[in-house]
Amino acid sequence: MTPANLTHAQWMKSSRSSGNGQCVEVAALDGAVACRDSKDPNGPALLFGRTAWTNFLTETKDGFPQQ
Repeated sequence: MTPANLTHAQWMKSSRSSGNGQCVEVAALDGAVACRDSKDPNGPALLFGRTAWTNFLTETKDGFPQQ
């Protein structure tokens, strides 16, 4: 995946965020999702394809498979 220009990304925090500063923010992009540390909004962001992000959310909700 090529680097994205995140200058105009609309970042969102979970409504379940407790406000203690230990949160991540996500932004929907064309064909991808960006994720960053809310304490460092000018720091690096991780980029995920939409399929990878959807799979991550599904696994998180369902619980990771036992090894």
